[in-house]
Amino acid sequence: MLDTLLIAFSLMLVMEGMLPFLLPSIWREIFRKLTEVGDGQIRFIGLTSMLAGILLLYFSR
Repeated sequence: MLDTLLIAFSLMLVMEGMLPFLLPSIWREIFRKLTEVGDGQIRFIGLTSMLAGILLLYFSR
């Protein structure tokens, strides 16, 4: 179980690092725009991301 969790975390870090590595100027602009978004919208984005991940896990099994 711990091995699977470590693999998942490692893959998440790789995916998170791809945009700033490949397109730093676009990443900077997206990050700047995110700082101007309200808390409610950021929470909605986080909730949507979590639900998408849960659905992906559910259908991959």
